[in-house]
Amino acid sequence: MKILDEVKFNSDGLVPAVAQDAATNEILMMAWMNKESLRATVETKRATYWSRSRKKFWVKGEESGNIQEVESIHIDCDADVVLLKVHQVGGAACHTGHRTCFYREVIDGGNNFKESGDIFFDPKQVYKK
Repeated sequence: MKILDEVKFNSDGLVPAVAQDAATNEILMMAWMNKESLRATVETKRATYWSRSRKKFWVKGEESGNIQEVESIHIDCDADVVLLKVHQVGGAACHTGHRTCFYREVIDGGNNFKESGDIFFDPKQVYKK
């Protein structure tokens, strides 16, 4: 698979992956991929990432049901960032229940945040751990 040879993974064997809504171009989230999660994403057309904290693969939406169907995969000019254009099934891409992980805007010269956007689910109910 040529993409696995082209992508420049960092010293931890990871590459940042940005998920973008294929229809609206809204940036939904950023996560990490290693070779195997990138391979799985290419093969299954379902966004699959590597969790640094849990040290395991995770298919987006495996717990919440908010999966990402991959329409296309792009790499940047330096081959050190992956862009996934996805169809976000379900309303939320963020584990907080928000549509996007970028729901906080920096305001007041960096002293405050303004939150925006709907919350589609309660994480305490979805991730009962």
